[in-house]
Amino acid sequence: MSEPTERRAPFPPFTRETAIQKVRLAEDGWNSRDAAKVSLAYTPDTQWRNRAEFINGRAEAEAFLTRKWRKELDYRLIKELWAVEANRIAVRYAYEWHDDAGNWFRSYGNENWEFDDNGLMFNRYACINDMPIKESERKFHWPLGRRPDDHPGLSELGL
Repeated sequence: MSEPTERRAPFPPFTRETAIQKVRLAEDGWNSRDAAKVSLAYTPDTQWRNRAEFINGRAEAEAFLTRKWRKELDYRLIKELWAVEANRIAVRYAYEWHDDAGNWFRSYGNENWEFDDNGLMFNRYACINDMPIKESERKFHWPLGRRPDDHPGLSELGL
């Protein structure tokens, strides 16, 4: 799995509070849209299933994220803890984005995460559905980057 020098707090076993911290850190990372930086949260031998795509290793994860954020423009994501047990976290999330033709989407999904003892994710299983929306139906209006602390989460937005 990960090399001993790579560590990313909080570490398992997770409590509800540390799992919420881990979820927010993941959300913040993905909202940065910095594929190289985000990929460092995963073990070198990480395994993902993202929709119908299977990703093996950190290098493939970084390439996947680079492709993703070239296609999904003005990407804004909110994640919410669903469940936690030991070194596993389940989240639900939604993100808004548009394509290069200006068509807006809200993508809804669930992820199951599994972490090593150093707090790096080695398994990520994602199921995602895209729903076309009108630009006027958008709910995520913060400037690109980290979601402000006072911006409503998924439950508060009724999502």
